Amino acid sequence: MNYLNLDIKKTEATVEKLNVLLADYHLYYQKLRNFHWNVIGENFFDLHAKFEEMYTDTLIKIDEVAERILTLRYQPVSNLTDYLKLSNIEEAPSEIKDIEMVKVLLDDHSLLLKQMRSTVKTADEGGDEGTIDLLGGYIRELEKTSWMLDSWRMTKTSNHKKS
Repeated sequence: MNYLNLDIKKTEATVEKLNVLLADYHLYYQKLRNFHWNVIGENFFDLHAKFEEMYTDTLIKIDEVAERILTLRYQPVSNLTDYLKLSNIEEAPSEIKDIEMVKVLLDDHSLLLKQMRSTVKTADEGGDEGTIDLLGGYIRELEKTSWMLDSWRMTKTSNHKKS
């Protein structure tokens, strides 16, 4: 790993957090598939398409996080048993209403953002700009998706905060 010029002990701490993020993304991905398959009602067309867009994007991120771990010369966690143990995200039932699906995903976004920010902090302590750069883009994108989902569930009488 000398070619990366990173401290091995600090990199190991970053990889531990990346593996938790990888586990989080796997459970989040499966939840999106679950909701994509099982959404019903008047919002079916909007949410069915949105959930597919989200799980397609998540699949790319799963691969990128695993490849970042490999770039750092560690092995990514790669089995479901470990994902279930490591993840901050829990599975969800299939039989929930569309508005509840969005709420569950927003709760998951909060957990994903927390894990990403924690990983960025650890990567920063290790001088790992590559991981910081990767996750910085993820944070920005997830914040925007969260805003859009939250706006979708707002009522006509809801308002944004005034500055």
